Amino acid sequence: MEWVSEALLIGLRPHGETSAVIEVMTPDYGRHLGLVKGARSRRLQPVLQTGNSLLVNWRARLETHLGLFSVELSEARAARLMESASGVFGVQIVAGHLRLLAEREAHAGLYRAAISLLDHLDGLLQSAALIARFELMLLDELGFGLDLSCCAATGRTENLCFVSPKSARAVSGEAGAPYAERLLKLPAFMLPGAENSPDAADVVAALKLTGFFLDRHVAGPRALDLPPARAQLLGKLEAERLENSPSPA
Repeated sequence: MEWVSEALLIGLRPHGETSAVIEVMTPDYGRHLGLVKGARSRRLQPVLQTGNSLLVNWRARLETHLGLFSVELSEARAARLMESASGVFGVQIVAGHLRLLAEREAHAGLYRAAISLLDHLDGLLQSAALIARFELMLLDELGFGLDLSCCAATGRTENLCFVSPKSARAVSGEAGAPYAERLLKLPAFMLPGAENSPDAADVVAALKLTGFFLDRHVAGPRALDLPPARAQLLGKLEAERLENSPSPA
């Protein structure tokens, strides 16, 4: 068994004295693991950094085996990501989310979205907004997508302001107003085709929205926590939101 593919490195753990098992995301072979011999050498250590793009060749006697990877560096973005808070949070969150996918199950669209996200982590607020949209796509890929097409109560497509935590469907401002405390806020930038620029309050609400459903449907049932970097990012955004909120008269 053998194949060659572009790949995004999302994890690595030592194996023996000189080798490592790496975890990559590929467009056609999904999340895939394999052994890299000599992974701790001076030549390979800078290559095998989370967030780098690789060209990988996987070989195994049987498809069910762990197999061996040979790797070449395709794009070295890990060092750049480590230079900013948005890069550090972004790569940790994306890698953590991709590890929630079933092994060897293709998600080409999600792979491309992850690459695009990592290449556009410019500023904490913009990066967090991209992460929220990525999480929305992740929920959809995992079969737990939100229905944001129209109001669950009225069928209208205008003024969608909330999401029902029970049905995962959008609710309009008028229909949801009496139950606002029990609904999740839906920032306008999360709607399909939206192009408006969100503020810190919008992005915080978006991450709380996606986080609620990721925890309920994906992490919680597996007794897992969402990536710690996600909570740290949310904390920084909450602080920024409070700083920018108007002071009481």
